[in-house]
Amino acid sequence: MFENNQPSVAVLLPCFNEEVTIGKVVRDFKAALPGAAVYVYDNNSTDRTAEIAAAEGAIVRKEPRQGKGNVIRAMFEDIDADVYVMADGDDTYPADAAPAMVAKVLEGYDMVIGDRLSSTYFQENKRPFHNFGNRLVRGSINGLFGAHVTDIMTGYRAFNFTFVKAYPVLSRGFEVETEMTIHSLNNNLRLYEMTIHSLNNNLRLYEMPIQYRDRPEGSVSKLDTVGDGIRVMSTIFRMIREYKPLPFFGGLGLIIGIVGIVLCGTVTFEFAKTGVVTHFPTLIGAVMLVIAGLLLIIAGIILDVMAKNDRKTFVLDTNKIAYNKRH
Repeated sequence: MFENNQPSVAVLLPCFNEEVTIGKVVRDFKAALPGAAVYVYDNNSTDRTAEIAAAEGAIVRKEPRQGKGNVIRAMFEDIDADVYVMADGDDTYPADAAPAMVAKVLEGYDMVIGDRLSSTYFQENKRPFHNFGNRLVRGSINGLFGAHVTDIMTGYRAFNFTFVKAYPVLSRGFEVETEMTIHSLNNNLRLYEMTIHSLNNNLRLYEMPIQYRDRPEGSVSKLDTVGDGIRVMSTIFRMIREYKPLPFFGGLGLIIGIVGIVLCGTVTFEFAKTGVVTHFPTLIGAVMLVIAGLLLIIAGIILDVMAKNDRKTFVLDTNKIAYNKRH
């Protein structure tokens, strides 16, 4: 993929009805990254998005499966490049930050996150529930994974070839960015602040503050605050269950087991005083709760071993992809 020792760069723009802004976005990225190929994936737009993008020199492709996750899956499958820059077609992300993000990937980072929340997001974004949702998701994921990622759901990111080809896109909609961040944290991806330049083994993440701006007048958001929020929280719940099975199932089993033990204790105390068990249904239910709790804990241990094996497989897959790319 290197021609004349110049790395190839692909700008990925998933779009749905963005005719108001797509022309400017394509021009801005072409100016910021003159040697890059700009790809616009049209996700069943009913306006002139594809026509305008093609007129501005973008490579336009169609993705009939509705949803941003489906578009990103197609992009990652179809396009080969040394560095990928992913943004939105709504002109909310500054193209002039792209060269710095590309430079970080070329330094050796696997993913660079365009951090909106450390700069102008809360001033520019006029939707209070979105701001609340960002804080809720950030706090939940950072707490559960022991991380310090500032912007979990940003759509402005840069990746290297290995990350793109090894990352399994499972989500279909806007929750894909949350899934991407959790996947990265689960696979021992280490976060580096702006001033830290050392590298660690496995995946490497760099978070870079960017200047966010709200959509221009006439551009309509496709986000459904309640519906997309539910999907994001469902994705977090699903991925914690899959990536952190021991705390998930073990914690649930421990709670159920403790309830069962407490109920058993009340029946035992009664028997010690009277010599008679008068609450057989309570005793039977308590024993079943203790057994259920033990089964959940055992299931959590087994699934945790399987999850660790999946992480080992992911590392091996990324090593194979990196080796094949070099050769």
